[in-house]
This record gives sequence, structure tokens and C-alpha cells, in this order.
Amino acid sequence: MEHILVTGGAGFIGSNFVRHLLQRLERVRVVNFDSLTYAGNLENLADVQGDPRYAFVRGDICDADAVKDVVRTREIDAIVHLAAESHVDRSILGAGAFVHTNVLGTHTLLEVAREAGITRFLHVSTDEVYGSLGPAGKFTETTPLHPNSPYAASKAASDLLALSWQHTYGLPVVVTRCSNNYGPYQFPEKLIPLMVCNALRDLPLPVYGDGKNVRDWLHVTDHCEALLTVLQRGSVGEVYNIGGSNERTNIDMVKRILTILGKPDSLISFVKDRPGHDRRYAIDSSKLTDQLGWAPSVGFDDGLATTVAWYAEHQEWWTRVMTGEYLDYYQRNYEHA
Repeated sequence: MEHILVTGGAGFIGSNFVRHLLQRLERVRVVNFDSLTYAGNLENLADVQGDPRYAFVRGDICDADAVKDVVRTREIDAIVHLAAESHVDRSILGAGAFVHTNVLGTHTLLEVAREAGITRFLHVSTDEVYGSLGPAGKFTETTPLHPNSPYAASKAASDLLALSWQHTYGLPVVVTRCSNNYGPYQFPEKLIPLMVCNALRDLPLPVYGDGKNVRDWLHVTDHCEALLTVLQRGSVGEVYNIGGSNERTNIDMVKRILTILGKPDSLISFVKDRPGHDRRYAIDSSKLTDQLGWAPSVGFDDGLATTVAWYAEHQEWWTRVMTGEYLDYYQRNYEHA
């Protein structure tokens, strides 16, 4: 029985990954370690709350004593580090929380992992650490890091810390860098859920600049399978890019969402561009595919359609997120446990 600690397991990718582990592995115990900041929502995992292989522990990755306690008492073998402040706009408004969580928090986890003799430390990062591409080419694992936002800079710093702990101390670290994720349970500040939720209410859909910024879109279930693949078979000290090979402009994404929902393009509202907005991201995942056999399985059209349908069918979920009512779930279900 392997005991895996997932940091940030109540977030979008984290909750999907916790569920993925429980579905794919029979002999596993998954501990979700999350401080439940604004984007951490335990309702995302209500369906696995009764699974004896799953446990939630509320804690801050910057709190060394709390991390040591959960690693020791839960007999943790491996750590999958997903906890992060992750929204570029928020990092522009205030970078301090991003440095604190993404850099200092990662340092804390690495030190505890080293002292505890953790057998695998999977550090989950982003393609944003590479900066911005021109009209051609893709990011590879050897592309120089050139982060352009406070968020991206904090993630680049945490990547380098993790890799240095492997090189210097022999901690079995593997790093992944993924493209933009989409799918169910994503906090509605990100592009796709924001646009879907606004369109469903016939509200304006704010699009930065000319809307021609390009992103590579990856369904969260494909990302979760890639993470499991790297966790189990990735080479220590290596970086693996994870992409969906689905480059789309933001305006194209927004118009596709409107088409799926049968809403007019007149809902689109172009707004002042984000400072330092990267123009294009594109990921080369050939290393992961060639060496470990992973490939995305969710087609873009089907993935987007099912994602839009999920938000349309779960309006209660995102309404509770937008009003903050989801925060009551912890008090109702865990506070006295």
C-alpha cells in the first residue's frame, strides 16, 4: 500500500488528481493536504469523502511542523506537489502571496521530504515559466526559463529549488510543466469557466486586448494521467512537458463556447490588455510520449463540449463558489471531525 500526499488537493487540478489516483490505483492511500485558500473547495471531492483510502488534512505548506506531522503520522511515501497560488492577474495585483506559497512553501516541503526520506517528489509546474513564444516553435524541456509575470517567476523559482534538491541532496525529484488545463471543478476566475458562467447569465464576456493570445489546451483528465505516469515511471532529476497539442486563440475559445451555448457574439467585450501578457504558448510533449508512452486521449471538441455541459449542469456548484458559500462545507463536514 503506497501512501501519497497531494498538496493542494482541494483545488481544480488537485481534486481531479486525487479522484484519478483513487480510480486508477487500488492499493493506495491518498492524503489531501490543503490550507483551503479561496480556490480550495472540498465540495470538489464530496464523492470520495467516504472512501477509506482518502483523508483530508487542513494545513499550510509553509508550516514546517504541520508538514512534518502529516508526513510522519500518515507514513507518506511520495509527495505530489500541486499547491500553489496560480492566477496571473492576482499575482500582478499582489505578488507577496505567490512568493510566500510557491517559493517558501516549496522549500518547506523539500526540506521535510529530504529529512523524511520520501521516495518520490513530483513537483507540478507550468509552461508559463518559459515565457512567450513567437508565431512558430514550441517549448521543450531545454527551452531557457524566461518568466514574465510574478506568478510565472515564483513557479520558475520553485522549479529550480526542486531540481537543486535533487542534484545537491539526492532527493528523488521529478518536475512536470503543463499547458493550460480545462475541465470540471475549475475556479471560475479562469478563462473557460468564467466565459461559460457569464454566458449562461447573459453577462459580458471580457476578452483581453485583441483576443489573439494563443494557448495550448489540455483536458485535466489527460493531465492527471500524465502526472500518474511520471510519478510511477519518470526518471529522477528530469523535467517532462505535458501539452494537449490544441493551440487556440482566446477569442476562438470564447466564440466556440458561445456557439455551444447558443449565445450571440455580441456578449464579447474587449477590455484593456493584461500587463506583460504573453502572446503565445505551445508545448512539445514528445519526451513524455517517446519515453513513457503517454499521449492525450480527450479530443478538443469533445472535451470542450463536455466541459461546457458540466458547468451548465452544475450551476449550483459555481454559484456557491462565486458567492463564497462553498467555504461553509469545511465547517459542516470537517471542523468537528
